[in-house]
Amino acid sequence: MINRSGSNTWLSRLAIVLGVIVSPLGFTDNSLTVEEVNDGWELLFNGKDMDQWRNFKKPGLSPKWIVENGTMKLSGPGGGDVLTKKSYTNFDLRLEWKISIGGNSGIFILVDETGDKIYSHAPEIQILDNERHSDNKIDSHRSGSLYDMVASHPSSHKPAGEWNQVRIVFHDRFLRVWQNGVMTVTISLDSTTWESLLADSKFGHPFYSLFGDWEGFAEADYGHIGLQDHGDPVAFKNIKIRQL
Repeated sequence: MINRSGSNTWLSRLAIVLGVIVSPLGFTDNSLTVEEVNDGWELLFNGKDMDQWRNFKKPGLSPKWIVENGTMKLSGPGGGDVLTKKSYTNFDLRLEWKISIGGNSGIFILVDETGDKIYSHAPEIQILDNERHSDNKIDSHRSGSLYDMVASHPSSHKPAGEWNQVRIVFHDRFLRVWQNGVMTVTISLDSTTWESLLADSKFGHPFYSLFGDWEGFAEADYGHIGLQDHGDPVAFKNIKIRQL
């Protein structure tokens, strides 16, 4: 007879060695199950520190990015945009976010550090208080949208102060996004549809080239994961990634 209890204990000890937390009773915040560990998932935030993150173009991290009650939180303006220390090519990224009243933030993929800003070449999945922030007047600026390009469906939206689940899958330059279980983006970054959307957005329209260095926008096959400081408090948890 197989000693399943002993097997689970051994796997749990292995998971702890790998730096994750496994709950025998089910999922807990900022943890991985044994199955997730076996499938290659890794935590980008363990609920205790931000060792896997740094500020854009800086080796360290601003003290305004804090760990509070098991969340990774921007406590106020001036913390600066942050990115993962590692870069990723094909990946499945999952996280939860909660925005403050009237707040704005974002999740970036394919971040490089050759431009002036974290968003110079990096597509952004929008985080927003859709009810109060002035950006709500443009549908592709609401939460879960591919910022300024693809609008999310309203059924994916939750009000400020509530946790939102986001999944971002990027594989062979095909991008898919879900917010709260609703698919909000599905597009190939090498398609003519993408080219048209890009040309009509602030990242491709000639007029907006006066205000930013967008040359090479989303052309990379790999990059860092980034989180935005838009001046408003925002919190994240359960940030995990699996390379595909």
